[in-house]
Amino acid sequence: MKARWHSDWDEVYAKMIKIFTDTAEARRTVLRRKLFEDVQVAPHVQASLDRRFGAGTTPAQAVDRIIADVRAEGDAALRRYSQAIEGVTLSDIVVPREEIDQAYTQLDLGLIDALRLAATEIERFHRKQSRQSWVDWNNEGALGQLIVPLERVGVYTPGGTAPLPSSLLMAVIPARVAGVDEIVVCSPPQRDTGQISPLVLVAADIAGVQTVYKLGGAQAIAALAYGTESVRPVDKIVGPGNIFVVLAKRAVYGVVDIEALPGPTETLVIADETTDPRLAAADLLAQAEHDLLASAILLTPSHQLAEQVQAEVGRQLEELGRAEIAAQALERQGGIVVVPSIEEAITLANEYAPEHLCLLLHDPWRYVGRVRNAGGVFLGERSFEVLGDYVAGPSHIMPTGGTARYASPVNVDDFRKIISLVALNDCALERIGPAAARLAAAEGLTAHEAAVRRRLPEHDNPPTAPGQEEAG
Repeated sequence: MKARWHSDWDEVYAKMIKIFTDTAEARRTVLRRKLFEDVQVAPHVQASLDRRFGAGTTPAQAVDRIIADVRAEGDAALRRYSQAIEGVTLSDIVVPREEIDQAYTQLDLGLIDALRLAATEIERFHRKQSRQSWVDWNNEGALGQLIVPLERVGVYTPGGTAPLPSSLLMAVIPARVAGVDEIVVCSPPQRDTGQISPLVLVAADIAGVQTVYKLGGAQAIAALAYGTESVRPVDKIVGPGNIFVVLAKRAVYGVVDIEALPGPTETLVIADETTDPRLAAADLLAQAEHDLLASAILLTPSHQLAEQVQAEVGRQLEELGRAEIAAQALERQGGIVVVPSIEEAITLANEYAPEHLCLLLHDPWRYVGRVRNAGGVFLGERSFEVLGDYVAGPSHIMPTGGTARYASPVNVDDFRKIISLVALNDCALERIGPAAARLAAAEGLTAHEAAVRRRLPEHDNPPTAPGQEEAG
């Protein structure tokens, strides 16, 4: 492993993750957010776009073309793009029941039990999130809200060489708890078998998915949004994916709802002198191994801990199966920032608004009330992020790219809508009707004003202007 990277590993890779001692510099560099549009595709991806769609084609232009073709051609476009992009000839777009049953035989029983345990814990957590319809009756009538589940939801689950059954569970189960009538899944088939990963199929079955489609990429998002001969359109699309999936979700938003535009995953760890450097390093590496764009950052007031974690990262990298990916992610987006205090670390964390905020502190509860922006907060060395990725309970589909300033993790309310209920009587009309008429007149909406005044008693119903009395 050392030879694949560099001949002098101790000198170079022991300091793979950089230490910053100037917080101003850290703000300009490792803590500086990049715009979604600034993400560059890999050269081989651009070459593929040029070959399929013409020289200089951007990912967004390719996605627009795919969506237009799926809208115009339906299943034929799905089959064509599946062959061209994924190298798979689609016979059946819908996964048959026997293929799902066969998937169970391809997995270790312990793995199936782990999926079931994760599903149980995710459901247990989201059952706590209850919100009911309400109606407030009084002498003026009634006002209220109807809390109604969505009818049909589509969940995108990455597949191919890197299937994510955990993400499927994290999206499907909150939707089921919300009462969604029908939940469907799209996942790309594996190139070598032409079938969806058994992990994804078993997870879908355990989660209660009604239909699974062998579809990936932008074409899957287009099918879910607009429908084809084989795919009925949905009301909302959720789930992570590559740049083409994210661009497609952005393009169809408004036709359907989406939960977010998920970007590269990220974690920000705040640690003090009591933190075990081995565990802090392990948490940073667990994030960095996701992909080359993942971000893993440590904030600490202890310069000694910073150096210990830096060394531990180098040592532990050697043991990883995805060591090269983790190393490049740490080198490009990772960093250790030495801060004046934990309070300053919390301030920086709120500015950065991380997807995952890990408080590896002696007394993490002391700082929870100061956290304003984070997708999820993980308190202490026994509440580490990987547990949240799989089995803790909350959905791991969390806001990225700084959107934790205003967004939330996927939850039950993502799959419900509110319908306002208004049932007022004459008593309410007499009290609030004149104000409504005056506001309408101030906005120049005379038909609005008239709709109020025609219902008011005669003495409260003057004409809008002289000479405009109602005829007859």
